[in-house]
Amino acid sequence: MSDNPDRFGDDGQRTAVDGDAAVPTDDDLSIEELQASVGAVRDEVGKRIIGQHDVVERLLVCVLCDGNALLESNPGLGKTTLVRALSDATDLGFSRVQNTPDLMPSDITGTEIIRETPEGRDFVFERGPIFANVVLADEINRATPKTQAALLEAMQEKQVTAAGETYELPDPFFVLATQNPIDQGGTYPLPEAQTDRFLMKILVDYPEFDEERTIVKQYAEGGESPEVERVLPRTHLLAAQQLVRQVPISDDIRNRTIELVRSTREDEQVEFGASPRASMALVLAAKARAFVHGRTHVSWEDVVEMAPPVIRHRIILDFRAEREGLDPDDVIQRLLNE
Repeated sequence: MSDNPDRFGDDGQRTAVDGDAAVPTDDDLSIEELQASVGAVRDEVGKRIIGQHDVVERLLVCVLCDGNALLESNPGLGKTTLVRALSDATDLGFSRVQNTPDLMPSDITGTEIIRETPEGRDFVFERGPIFANVVLADEINRATPKTQAALLEAMQEKQVTAAGETYELPDPFFVLATQNPIDQGGTYPLPEAQTDRFLMKILVDYPEFDEERTIVKQYAEGGESPEVERVLPRTHLLAAQQLVRQVPISDDIRNRTIELVRSTREDEQVEFGASPRASMALVLAAKARAFVHGRTHVSWEDVVEMAPPVIRHRIILDFRAEREGLDPDDVIQRLLNE
């Protein structure tokens, strides 16, 4: 039994559900056309990012889910370049926050300033860099806990409260944060409450030899960075985000996904398991991956591929598992095999 199958017409046109009746949407783009536009984003990002196909795909899945992503890798692997290329390929506003220990919350959210008006001096709220569609929080673990907390409301509620007033953030809105796992001097580890607000934790690994050779030729010998075209308008992205949530998933796959997440709470190698938020995130990410791959239904392969980035930052291993040299991905893979 599929979930909301009537939202996908036989002619490939999108429909929206209003009560019990399905009515056409204002946008005449078909499912296939939207999927092709999303695929074009991946191709455009690939002009600047050599290799890292899984990383690009998972970041694109986060965008389609309207979720936040935490990119973790050693320095120099192109995390910032990747996020900027993704922004350039879409019709979205971009801002970057370089996190440092002296960064204040108001440096992110904004502050009230005095301005001269025809009626005299008045306080005016000057919006900070958080008011953008794509916010790159570079080296987020170098900001103090107070500054990190300023991102919590924005990441979860899509709004900012300052000086007693609440300001809505632009739609879509997502935080793409980076952190370096090896240099912990002067850093402030993210609390579990904040890491849980990231839809995915994406690990960026070193490129293969041929990929690194291409990188060297392109950037050390080729001159300017390749131009990335905007191929996905904001309105099309919003339509794709709505459509992703309507991708059918069978009861069997949904139940197996929930069982996978619940098994992290009962496993002897896991001290703290994943919450129901992980179940919702994994189902949604699987739907988005199916959409990216040009399908209109979720397969178990989608769940398997999305399970590590969705769950790895939501579980805490038992000290005995850490003593054996295991990491969250090892436990997740074992649970998938079982």
